[in-house]
Amino acid sequence: MSGGGARDGDHAVSDGDGTRAVLLDARDVHVVRDGRPLLRDVSLTVRAGEHWALLGANGAGKTTLLSLLGARVHPTYGTVEVLGRRLGTVDLRELRSLVGHVDPRHPPRSALRVRDVVLTGLTNSVERLPRWAPTAEQEERADRLIGTLGLAGRREARWTTLSQGERGRVLIARALMPEPRLLLLDEPATGLDLPGREQFIEALDSLREEHPRLATVLVTHHLEELPPGTSHALLLREGCVSARGPAGQVLTGDQVGKCFDLPLVLDRHGGRWSVRVARRR
Repeated sequence: MSGGGARDGDHAVSDGDGTRAVLLDARDVHVVRDGRPLLRDVSLTVRAGEHWALLGANGAGKTTLLSLLGARVHPTYGTVEVLGRRLGTVDLRELRSLVGHVDPRHPPRSALRVRDVVLTGLTNSVERLPRWAPTAEQEERADRLIGTLGLAGRREARWTTLSQGERGRVLIARALMPEPRLLLLDEPATGLDLPGREQFIEALDSLREEHPRLATVLVTHHLEELPPGTSHALLLREGCVSARGPAGQVLTGDQVGKCFDLPLVLDRHGGRWSVRVARRR
């Protein structure tokens, strides 16, 4: 990892030469489970302000890679550094608290109000902790995030009354409460209808504009789910990297077609991608 950077607490902020700080650095990573390779020789560097898409077919290794980047599992071989800390040398629980992780399967057990769900991001709990109360400043931050994600009118709504798309946006606000430098999203548009998907993508773009130094890594296998602000992409095929780099260079019909083993045509309009299978002659 590039060194010499200034630090803000445990978070890298900027390198001395003005370049963007490295937040994630995975080098030659292998993950083997029960003798079966899930990832092979995978490398990835994510810098502040970058917005990465991880794409590949089902079983390609996307969720396994995201688990590594989120300090949830160790690599079998290779090295992973998250916010300057190497996995295997730090307490994973502590490191996880510095990374925002959006899991669409988040399961509140009671009908919390939206604001309360967001505030649980500070305690990393499913429910409000007994005898814990947020400060006025923390409540104001929760309200700002709720507004940024287009849910100001739903602040007092109960979790059980929210649509799937609204829940996804609430979970982004929750993940951002501890002010992480890095946000990981695991197939966040799963189960959304068309309006819900578009509202979700719009919310991600608003987030990018209001938090220009935040880095995101979004896992999906649908190019239509990528926000216009996607800056980089990594394609996984059978646990190996088939392409990696700036989105405009990676997300092409040829590269994505090889990844999914289909003849594909990709188009981009207004910053959004669409894909179709090429007609066979």
